[in-house]
Amino acid sequence: MIIAVSTVCYFLSAFIGYKVVALLLLVTVSLTAMFFDILPVLCAAILSAIIWDFFFIPPKFTFLIESTEDLLMFFMYFIIALVNAALTFKIRAIEKEASKKEEKENTFKLYNTLLNSLSHELRTPISTIIGATDNLQTGNQKLSDQNKTELLAEISKASLRLNRQVENLLNMSRLESGFIQPKKDWCDINELVHEVVNRLKENLEKRLVNIEIDDNVPLCKLDFGLMEQVLQNLILNANLYIPEQCVVFVKAKFSNNNLILIVEDNGSGFPAAEIEKIFDKFYRLKHSETGGTGLGLSIVKGFVEAHNGTISLENREGGGARFTIEIPAETTSVNSLKNE
Repeated sequence: MIIAVSTVCYFLSAFIGYKVVALLLLVTVSLTAMFFDILPVLCAAILSAIIWDFFFIPPKFTFLIESTEDLLMFFMYFIIALVNAALTFKIRAIEKEASKKEEKENTFKLYNTLLNSLSHELRTPISTIIGATDNLQTGNQKLSDQNKTELLAEISKASLRLNRQVENLLNMSRLESGFIQPKKDWCDINELVHEVVNRLKENLEKRLVNIEIDDNVPLCKLDFGLMEQVLQNLILNANLYIPEQCVVFVKAKFSNNNLILIVEDNGSGFPAAEIEKIFDKFYRLKHSETGGTGLGLSIVKGFVEAHNGTISLENREGGGARFTIEIPAETTSVNSLKNE
């Protein structure tokens, strides 16, 4: 960099003068300090001083400096170049250290968020299971059949919740390690959607789920298990955040060689300022009172992207939120033959 700038300045020295050359060389030294370690930067500073003396300070092509003013200027340049190089490098080192410190603080904050979430999300179902089993063991003679059925139902529900949280943690670990490789096979989208909704009946309780699947949706090559997780997390997320009287809509259609899955609701939607952060790991809506580790939507995004697809979130005009998934899917001609 020093030699390149010096070469250009040499051919322009008749127009710009050797004092301006000194300023240009100082700027070049500063730039090198932004990209290189201290040793090459100091070498660049020394080299720039030597080149400036030999090629630019009169008399040229000699290290002899006749003018006292030029001699003083040369020594000042030499000192300023070294100090400038050292200070610029030092500033860059401080910035790096500050960046590392900030990254460490963010990691610590993320770690605390995870612990706080897990302490609630894992402790609650475990406490329920322990309490219910204790009641069954110690008060078995006093409990009615209805009481026993209710306790077993609580154990089952808590076990499913616990299993879901463990699955989310394992899935996030697989995503971060880059281990996710979709095992694609022919999937019936109608079967996929209905199977997920039926499995979540106990969680959805009296919630109305409206399923709309276009007749022209063909068999698509997808990872059935991963897409089950995607739909399950989206439906459970809607179930957590919308009022009881609201409806969850699950839609599927096929357009331009893309499978389009939509999960939406007619609730209050998401705060506009938080939509961009909603897929971040461990992120939970501010002032939210419901449970959750904040992993569900980040896992959804990871599984969709593993299919080379995209997912977006927007608020519906009439109220509520809409998650739209678009996946380029290999399809079979069986469906089109059937329609013909």
